[in-house]
Amino acid sequence: MRQPRPALRLTSLAAASGLLFSGAAALAQGNPNAGPTPSTSVPQALNSTTQLETVIVTGIRKSLETSVNLKRSSSGLVDGIVAEDIGKFPDTNLAESLSRISGVSIDRANGEGTRITVRGMGPDFNLVLLNGRQMPGASVDGSAPASRSFDFSNLAADGVSALEVYKTSRASSPTGGMGATINIRTPRPFDTKETIAQVGVKLVSDQSARRLPGEEQGKRATPELSGIYSTQSNDGMFGIALMGTYQVRDSGYSQANVSSGWKTFNGIQDNADWGGGNAVWGGLPPASAATEIKNRPAVDSIYSVPQNLNYSFTGVHRERLNGQLVLQFKPTKDLVGTLDFVMSEQKFRQRRNDISAWFNYGGQFGEYQTGSPSSPIIYGEHMANSDLAMGASRISTKNKNQQLGLNLKWKASDALSFELDAHHSTATSGANDPLGTSVTLGTASLNRGDTFVDFSNKFPVLGIKGATLDPTAQELQGSVFGNSYQKNQVSQIQTKGNWKINEDSSLDFGLTLTDVKNRSAFANVQRDTWGGGAAGGPAAMPDDIWKADSISKYFSRVPGSNDPRLFNQFFYFNFEDLRAAAIKALGSDTLLKASFDWNDDFRTTEKSQAVFGQYNLGWEWGVPMEAAIGARYERTKVNSPSTEKIPVSVAWVANNEVPITFSGTRSAARDGKYGYFLPSIDLSADVTNDTKLRVSYGQTIGRPGWNAIQGGQRLDPLARIDGGSGSVGNPDLKPLKSSNIDFSAEHYYAKSSYVAASYFRKSLKDYNEAVITNTNLFDLHTPIGSAMYKQAQTAGSCGNDSDCIRKYIFANFPTAPGVSPGAAGTSLGSITAQPTDPLLMFNLGTYINNTRTSKLSGIELNAQHIFGNSGFGVSANFTKVKSNLSYDNNKRGAQTDVLVGLGDSGNLVGFYENDTWTTRLAYNWRGKFLAANFGGVEGAQPLYVEPFGQLDVSVGYNVNEHLRLQFEAINLTDEYTRTHMRNENQMGAVTQLGRRVMIGARYKF
Repeated sequence: MRQPRPALRLTSLAAASGLLFSGAAALAQGNPNAGPTPSTSVPQALNSTTQLETVIVTGIRKSLETSVNLKRSSSGLVDGIVAEDIGKFPDTNLAESLSRISGVSIDRANGEGTRITVRGMGPDFNLVLLNGRQMPGASVDGSAPASRSFDFSNLAADGVSALEVYKTSRASSPTGGMGATINIRTPRPFDTKETIAQVGVKLVSDQSARRLPGEEQGKRATPELSGIYSTQSNDGMFGIALMGTYQVRDSGYSQANVSSGWKTFNGIQDNADWGGGNAVWGGLPPASAATEIKNRPAVDSIYSVPQNLNYSFTGVHRERLNGQLVLQFKPTKDLVGTLDFVMSEQKFRQRRNDISAWFNYGGQFGEYQTGSPSSPIIYGEHMANSDLAMGASRISTKNKNQQLGLNLKWKASDALSFELDAHHSTATSGANDPLGTSVTLGTASLNRGDTFVDFSNKFPVLGIKGATLDPTAQELQGSVFGNSYQKNQVSQIQTKGNWKINEDSSLDFGLTLTDVKNRSAFANVQRDTWGGGAAGGPAAMPDDIWKADSISKYFSRVPGSNDPRLFNQFFYFNFEDLRAAAIKALGSDTLLKASFDWNDDFRTTEKSQAVFGQYNLGWEWGVPMEAAIGARYERTKVNSPSTEKIPVSVAWVANNEVPITFSGTRSAARDGKYGYFLPSIDLSADVTNDTKLRVSYGQTIGRPGWNAIQGGQRLDPLARIDGGSGSVGNPDLKPLKSSNIDFSAEHYYAKSSYVAASYFRKSLKDYNEAVITNTNLFDLHTPIGSAMYKQAQTAGSCGNDSDCIRKYIFANFPTAPGVSPGAAGTSLGSITAQPTDPLLMFNLGTYINNTRTSKLSGIELNAQHIFGNSGFGVSANFTKVKSNLSYDNNKRGAQTDVLVGLGDSGNLVGFYENDTWTTRLAYNWRGKFLAANFGGVEGAQPLYVEPFGQLDVSVGYNVNEHLRLQFEAINLTDEYTRTHMRNENQMGAVTQLGRRVMIGARYKF
């Protein structure tokens, strides 16, 4: 404990800092029981273990007691989770562990945490470090990958010793963590003097793997294996640690969704007023003609119409391999070296069957909500002999991460120490299958009559008139063989030094050189042949590959899934069987396999140099006080060359399919640069023995996503009736900049028990705004709106009924240039654009920095209580966030000043531990939040994730000092997830998952 001493001669900075706490100091002086508390006189650097506030999520009493002292002595606001023992981390998933921390919420994929949001800042605005080193991130997303975020599912928890979440900025931290900087610490052999050898085994049973059709079902139980060995020489000069894990998991999910999105219109827009300019493709009939639509939206409102409805059933097989090798050496007492290698590999294989019904925007009927925005309660269309589409998909990817690093720490003297750290890290994501990363084969039967969807319940009910499952009517349709690739690599050198000026002050300083390279590539082989007879008709497909099944049983947890009006049947089938039949029917596999000749290939390099300095001061001014005042200057140069495919022609091949044909590529390159001076200050005061106050100020930046700065131009290969879409990057885009202020108060009222509250506020500028430009590219034309098209609308009385228009053109202009009719009297065939046709307009998206300053603020509340020596304890936290960066649901068109991830969250954990038993019951809740912001004009929509809570339980039993048994259950109450857009009736998706149960044993030699 630091003893009272005469106050230092205050500099003007110290005096100004002291005034912030003068009221609290006066309170402390008035309290005869107040006095100095344990404190660290010199705040440490980022990798110091003394800066970790530990949130205990299991009953680890010894760690719990230590964590309180660490919390009180930290500089700035730091949260974290510590392993009870080497290889014994509280949760099996790192993201799930992080979600127990106040202010941290997670995105889940297939029921497992993947990416994190901190204090309302989404995954791309949080920086992940591994042992203080910047981590690369890679993923595949169905196009040229764009995200910077790190996927925590790549790393198993067994090889992690601690997670540290730095919520306030500091000069020594690398830039990029606007919400937080997360440091993943792995064990070192010098961390403990004893030799450790242990093995672990688990069996995992995921209920969701069995709630699927036969083709997608996984195994009832899958294995997980782990092993750790750590030791050091008797003289303490050499240490080695080896860690490895291998995990297999079978799981799945069933999902009902509007997979192709919604169109939103102004109330005055309809499908009839073509002469007056208010008619749009997809609009509802005007009020005067909407005899079959109840509550047709008013002219001063906005309304939405769905493009389709889809039910899908997906089985997932995952294999995860992690390994670590750490060598430490200490040739002298003042020099410690660490050489380490970390790798992770994760393979995913997904199989999916689906059934979908598409809308053509003719013959509409149903009922709409009153008010604005208005979404359908029931939306339907009259039709005959339309397609009832069923598809089979396969996704096969591999993510691989590697890091090789060297760290040297040298204590030059009692007052001066240095650290050198260098590493090269890579993250690669791509295909684990010669067919590509994401491939789909479509089939259909042309027997669908009047179709409607009831959106009034949690489950959307699809009703179809007249359609029956008939294997003899099923025929091959179009296909997509997509192939994505991303490689992100970081080469970094960091030098740091610390000069202890005297007992009460020190200076930290350093230099960082970082070279980040990102490659995002995509190739697409698409066969756009749709409609009857597209590939030889039903006779070309064998009848025995179709297997009938029902729909509702796979959504049993979702309210409304037992509706008797549901079209409760579909065919599932094996993807390989269908592909083999397709190759036979087409006579070639040319269009039924992926291309590894990347047509879209974007490469971006960021080279950054940074210097920092931080002055640390401890002094007495009635109460013990501390300050850390620093600044970081960082400059970055961006270069982005690209390869872009060239479009050459456009054809209208089905009601709403207007594919673009590409031939050849071209090269392009764009550049940018920026530099920032980022100050930071942390102040704290121990105002009583039990109470600590803190205030922090700092500036941080969040770098743009790769898609925003990739210089290449990308056009979507499939245009629609209303035009095409694409994007182009802007390498000169500046980062989002935030000025942050934080206040916190902590009160420790009993051993290992405390309450804490904090307030944070961020002022954001240079927001990366997505803008849409409607433009023609490459002088492309479209048959939509041609003279033949307009004649069909008027003389043929077709209006905007695309099926009717196509039939009219094929019947009346069968030999016109570009017209290639199919079967007589049908809408089958293609219409290729001619030079005299209208220009094809693209909604081309890019990014700019807007001039608006936006605000984000919130509070965090924490409480932890230990019930004496009973072994029982409880912890709880809640975070509330608000911002003016919210989506206006009653505004049509693209909105750019919105913050993805913004939402409230909370945790409640109860635990018990004695020498034999450890139990934990944990409830994690996340409120409604914006998960995505889709661009465009009519298609611009928000996507909200509805409130979700998950209850988990774990029980551990120590058989003896060597053997421990463990039981865990995830999603104990079997919850489902749901998303929607402007309101709950405008649904995005509802997904049924399942419980996950694990039993295991860990043996320590």
